[in-house]
Amino acid sequence: MYIAKKTLSFLFTALILIAFAVFLSEPARYSESVLKGISLWAVSVLPATFPLLFLTALITSRRAFTKLSGKISPLTQKLFRVSGAGGSVAVLAALSGYPVGARTLLDLYEKSPYDKSEAFRLACLASTSGPSFLVGVVGSMMFESAKAGWIMLFSHLFAIYIVCFVLRFTAHSRPIAGGVLPVRQDGTLFDKIWSSVVSVLCVGGLIALFYCFADMLANLGLFSFTSVFGENALYAEGVLRGLMEMTTGCAALSEVKTPLAVALACFLVTFGGLCVIMQQLSFLSRTGVRSAPFIAVKFLQGLLAGAICFLLMTLFGI
Repeated sequence: MYIAKKTLSFLFTALILIAFAVFLSEPARYSESVLKGISLWAVSVLPATFPLLFLTALITSRRAFTKLSGKISPLTQKLFRVSGAGGSVAVLAALSGYPVGARTLLDLYEKSPYDKSEAFRLACLASTSGPSFLVGVVGSMMFESAKAGWIMLFSHLFAIYIVCFVLRFTAHSRPIAGGVLPVRQDGTLFDKIWSSVVSVLCVGGLIALFYCFADMLANLGLFSFTSVFGENALYAEGVLRGLMEMTTGCAALSEVKTPLAVALACFLVTFGGLCVIMQQLSFLSRTGVRSAPFIAVKFLQGLLAGAICFLLMTLFGI
């Protein structure tokens, strides 16, 4: 185990140094890549994401949200074997999107430590994208079809909840009894705006960085093998870029407005890509959730979501 950790640490350091050297080899070129990433964020993500982050902050500070969460808590305990407070985290994640669920789970864990098995199931349950991104950004803006966005949202949530329902049978203990997630009502309206601005800027920074990293890989020729797919090469490159950062992958796939492109985009959003997974694991690692099983479950959820989405898109069209 020690040797494996040392090896991974060495490889990670080597990758950082390689990225540093590649960037310095053509700083103007990769600075432009960062600008393109920022442009993608500003045009496609910011307009829909920032208002939702702010409105979600307002909604979740109301006692009405607490009461609503309390009413659905018995359902989440029966279906997913997570506590009542855990059900509130899942609701918040479904409304807000990545990485709100992971951040809220950490807050909950710090107040009342969870059994690791339950923390893992809840992490998988609360790892969802929000409606503003899937419907507003990917569907309406990228694929120019709100219908496609709603199909992706349904496929995304249905796949996640089906997999998490199966995971309930792996539970080794009863969920912690509890009510709903306590909401904080402190802070001014300015505090909520400030928090939303910081969050959306962090998302933009990660999108820009991973857009640049994807261009580095492309310029190094690591995407060139996609040409073997012939006329389907754009699908392959979109998926590869999406595995780095899902927004850029979805943008690439949206150039081909077909049911398969929509389904692959749904897979990418559900899996999350390296960028989103890193955001979530930065919080989840402190709750005892192991990264490898979590990534495996996310990949399974992504495959199922893509399959469901392709079936629905084939039936109802884009």
